[in-house]
Amino acid sequence: MRALPAGYVLVDDRDRIDAVAAHAYLTRSYWAEGIPLETVARSIAGSLCVAIQSDGRQVAFARIISDYATFAYLADVHVIEEHRGQGLSHVMVEHFLAHPRLQGLRRWALFTLDAHGLYEQYDFSRYPHPERVMTRDDPDVYR
Repeated sequence: MRALPAGYVLVDDRDRIDAVAAHAYLTRSYWAEGIPLETVARSIAGSLCVAIQSDGRQVAFARIISDYATFAYLADVHVIEEHRGQGLSHVMVEHFLAHPRLQGLRRWALFTLDAHGLYEQYDFSRYPHPERVMTRDDPDVYR
């Protein structure tokens, strides 16, 4: 697993995840624009989460939604702009891929608009059978 740069700390204790910091980013993201803080807090409570801190401040976050037997969904991966380019997203993805509770899963999934290159490094690919995938989206749910 990739090492964190000096000055960064990986946190995987849900009680140490800063929901307010995660919300501050997510509410302005393309995938969760306007998401309420309460919704972010509930999503953290129901997920396996990881964050990276620098000087006591949360600068990166990601979470997994899983049954821990067959499927995992990687969500809300982000790194605050001024901390990008240091491999923090790689550390979080590698943390989940090596996590003991996430071994032997049949399928992992994620949605991304612009980070295909990151995830392709970890054997994620476009689904080969898009005719099998369905979603139910409500793009206005946070308005």
